[in-house]
Amino acid sequence: MAYLTLKNINKIYPNGYHAVHNFNLEIEKGEFVVFVGPSGCGKSTTLRMIAGLEDISNGEFLINGKRANEMGPREREVAMVFQSYALYPQMTVYDNIAFGLTLQGVDEEVIERRVQNTARILGLTDYLDRLPRALSGGQRQRVAIGRAIIRKVGIFLMDEPLSNLDAKQRVTMRYEIAQIHRETGATTIYVTHDQTEAMTLADRIVVMKDGYVQQIGTPYELYYKPANVFVAGFIGEPPMNFVRGTVKNGCITMGDNSLDLGKKLKDISKYEGKEIVLGFRPEAISLADDGEGYPIRCRVELTEMLGDNTNVYITAGDQQAILKVDSHDTPDTDVDITFTIPLESVYLFDAETEKVIG
Repeated sequence: MAYLTLKNINKIYPNGYHAVHNFNLEIEKGEFVVFVGPSGCGKSTTLRMIAGLEDISNGEFLINGKRANEMGPREREVAMVFQSYALYPQMTVYDNIAFGLTLQGVDEEVIERRVQNTARILGLTDYLDRLPRALSGGQRQRVAIGRAIIRKVGIFLMDEPLSNLDAKQRVTMRYEIAQIHRETGATTIYVTHDQTEAMTLADRIVVMKDGYVQQIGTPYELYYKPANVFVAGFIGEPPMNFVRGTVKNGCITMGDNSLDLGKKLKDISKYEGKEIVLGFRPEAISLADDGEGYPIRCRVELTEMLGDNTNVYITAGDQQAILKVDSHDTPDTDVDITFTIPLESVYLFDAETEKVIG
């Protein structure tokens, strides 16, 4: 039996807005699951329904096999970390972390032991007597996380906890959150719009759009086996390139290049005369024509040198794409080059349903 079960969960507000549609998910004990998607996709609303901060309009939420729809947040034994740190500015780090236990009337010796242990896990031992204003953003977020994990509940919920940090702090905190999860082993549900956070932290990812689940899978599955155009374009940086065209004689065109789709799909004839989408990832190419896959002749418009790699912006007719190449292989701008897409790196999607073909 799954530890957390969401069955056909819907959220409909009094004004009729349907924020979450038929959400289904089973989460195992100790699993780290990330909800990811653009703003307004319903991921935070779903998290708040799990926390008991939003009512479930219809559907059923189970904790360890027991219906939890009517339980309050305290009964569900969840701890939540919000986007804002929500620390008490007049309290020290020690008192902020201990606050929940103090309210529960826990013995002071127990509080001392658990605060010290939590501070050790989070690297806050030297900061326990400081006020929040004396801390960096990353340190404040660790205090907020400490206040959650000290309660030793079974479920941790995190709602975009890194969004207020700068890029360097986010990288550091991703590592620290992963370490905390390993140490505590708590079931964790994490909400973000950042696909890098999702890919680096999650055991499984739930991709959402417009209140609907698009795909559920491991980071590997979402990257290499996307279910549709949205998932393929959302996961990966830079995003997947898409070439749209009508199938003619089993081919679609990219500029002056004719791509024989029969190489990739044996029954391509049933798509004759229909629009199709061909996708390939920027890094899944080679700057050569090796006679295999799809060699593409194109024009280099712009290059962005990023250190160990370079983003190369190209055009082929009216189609545009980004290539990701080794920085030592950076081509000049305003020149024609040839690159090859290996057959195993090509994805085909139905243009009407946007679902993957094959």
